Amino acid sequence: IINKNSRWRPCRPASVRYHRRFFCFPPAERLFEFRPHVSLIKRRSDIGYLLYRMMFRSLVLAAAVSVPASAFAPPAARTTVSAASTSTSTSLQSTVDPSVVTKKEYQDICGVDFDDESLGQRLTRTKFLYPKHVEVIEDLAPIAGTMVDDVLLETGDAAWQPQDYLPDLTLDDFEEQIRDFRGQASCVPDDLLVVLIGDMVTEEALPTYQTLLNTFEGCDDPTGTTDSPWARWSRGWTSEENRHGDLLNKYLYLGGRCDMRSIEVTIQHLITSGFNPGAQKDPYRGFVYTSFQERATKISHGNVGKLARDAGDKNLARICAKIAGDEGRHEKAYQTFVTEILKRDPDGLIKVFGDMMRGQIVMPAELMTDGKDQHLYDNFSAVAQRLGVYTAIDYADIIEHLIKTWDMEHITGLSSEAEKEREYLCRLPTRYRKLAERSMNKKKKDGEEDVPQSFGWIYDRKA
Repeated sequence: IINKNSRWRPCRPASVRYHRRFFCFPPAERLFEFRPHVSLIKRRSDIGYLLYRMMFRSLVLAAAVSVPASAFAPPAARTTVSAASTSTSTSLQSTVDPSVVTKKEYQDICGVDFDDESLGQRLTRTKFLYPKHVEVIEDLAPIAGTMVDDVLLETGDAAWQPQDYLPDLTLDDFEEQIRDFRGQASCVPDDLLVVLIGDMVTEEALPTYQTLLNTFEGCDDPTGTTDSPWARWSRGWTSEENRHGDLLNKYLYLGGRCDMRSIEVTIQHLITSGFNPGAQKDPYRGFVYTSFQERATKISHGNVGKLARDAGDKNLARICAKIAGDEGRHEKAYQTFVTEILKRDPDGLIKVFGDMMRGQIVMPAELMTDGKDQHLYDNFSAVAQRLGVYTAIDYADIIEHLIKTWDMEHITGLSSEAEKEREYLCRLPTRYRKLAERSMNKKKKDGEEDVPQSFGWIYDRKA
């Protein structure tokens, strides 16, 4: 029933116009509706509005009663479908009724196949952020077990302990042992002492590193006593590393030249602050990082030991050499893990390695502070660089060593993207070395000298 005076007019989207026996609702995609002539419009208080509300409620109720059972309702709650539908045989055991939702619709909604077997496989795959990496890591489990049992980790009588390198206070001549020990320690210059303390603080933050290791997918220790090869590796590696901080801590305490409370405050701050090397729970990233960091730690401890021997402290030289030996064995283990990953997934590993090198390897103690000096790590690093304990040249050398160890220059069969990353990585050591040398030469040319800084670790003496 359309009055000849009626016409299309613009209106508000939410408005509803009515006239006696018919209603006009605004289309969702347009802001126009058929509007009867203005003389036919009644006020909202009109009986017509009440009829409209009653009719709308009736339509909603009728729709709710007539709509078929939900496709995702449990089988017992669904109504019986038509004879044609029930006669269709299906092997599906899912709670989704294929007579209501097609397979394509289900896949569009859930992103998985229609049957339970495929759904189970998808859930397994999506349990991890890096399912393919986890598969490779699980394949390496026997190798990790072999290293724990036969190659790397010393146990029982073969394991050295910190007390083997310290004065024995149970003996009658302990005072003489301590005098000799402290006499040699007094030869160590403050600069080297600061670097030694920084190395010790780094070792004492071991709880943070074990936490990190247990975030690598496929390598974790979910119960704390899990008997998997990777869990045993994690605990065994931690037990060996634990000796390093203990030994260096006791050496500094017996030496009597450090403010041990300031050092302990620094350790507590570092553990509290945490540590994020950007591994992102990825075991590939984790093992590339540990391969790099274990070698860097070995270099640092080894160089401190050499300088200590030159200064006249044979005890510290033996201690640092022993710790460096542990780091060397751990380095070989992690590099072996990466070598095995490359055999199984070269594309994945090389992409990860290249991405990490485009950033920078984060040093584990970069958040260290004694609560007073907010630039403590930078000051400590500057002293280590000046002494040649760990420098930018060492950083470039480590990258070069890893590339040679993993034979990056001769890996073939890569995807185009991985091949670009491989070429980038192979050029990287030379680029880093040139940048480091240029920076050092510029510093010498400009006559820049390191300004000594006071360290609370050594009672505010400058180094």
